[in-house]
Amino acid sequence: MKNLVAGLVAGFVATVVLSALMVAKTMMGVMPELDVVKMLGAMMGTGDALGWAAHFMIGTLAWGGGFAVAYALIPGGGAIGKGIVFAIAAWLMMMLVVMPMAGAGLFGMAFGIMAAMMTLVLHVVFGAVLGAVFRALSQPGAATA
Repeated sequence: MKNLVAGLVAGFVATVVLSALMVAKTMMGVMPELDVVKMLGAMMGTGDALGWAAHFMIGTLAWGGGFAVAYALIPGGGAIGKGIVFAIAAWLMMMLVVMPMAGAGLFGMAFGIMAAMMTLVLHVVFGAVLGAVFRALSQPGAATA
């Protein structure tokens, strides 16, 4: 149970970091058409508010909780490495399932190759934060090691 709570908190924190990077990307004018929150809202037939809610639920519950449950099975040298591997798997699912459902094609190719590369980098950051926070919460004393 402790690891599940650590995973949920880690998923939430990683989603906050990812969200800040997404907002910064848009504010800088970098691929503003690639807006995952708007895509989620449109897929649900709602607006941005529910798109944000879905984004945080996915990041916290699915990815944070899933990471905690699958932790022992994920390849990688430590929590951060496991977080990155897990996040790359999540990115792959997004590229193969969510992007086509949103009308952006496999790997978001409707937006060009930059969409796949940018979202991969964002997911690697998400995974590193996920792993680091999970390690700090589930393995006290290991956070500084």
